[in-house]
Amino acid sequence: MSKIEAVPTVMIGNDRVRVTEWRFAPGAETGHHVHEYDYVVVPMTTGTLRLIEADGTRDAELVAGKPYDRPRGVAHNVINASGGEFVFIEVELLENR
Repeated sequence: MSKIEAVPTVMIGNDRVRVTEWRFAPGAETGHHVHEYDYVVVPMTTGTLRLIEADGTRDAELVAGKPYDRPRGVAHNVINASGGEFVFIEVELLENR
């Protein structure tokens, strides 16, 4: 069975920030990646994302409109563990290199 990939759409990209909309069908995933910049995530829907990280797997319950931030260097695969589509906006702070 092939993996379903999350769909990124860059909405803004300049020298200071990159704003990307991520859309996940049920079971879709980003694939393993390492964040190069500090970033903020703003969930547009409410649901569960499964995070596969170096120290294990955990589920994160996200609420529409409730943002959070994380530092560069985060390494994980993100999977939609919800029953429906999950969408969030990711804002990468490119000036914090």
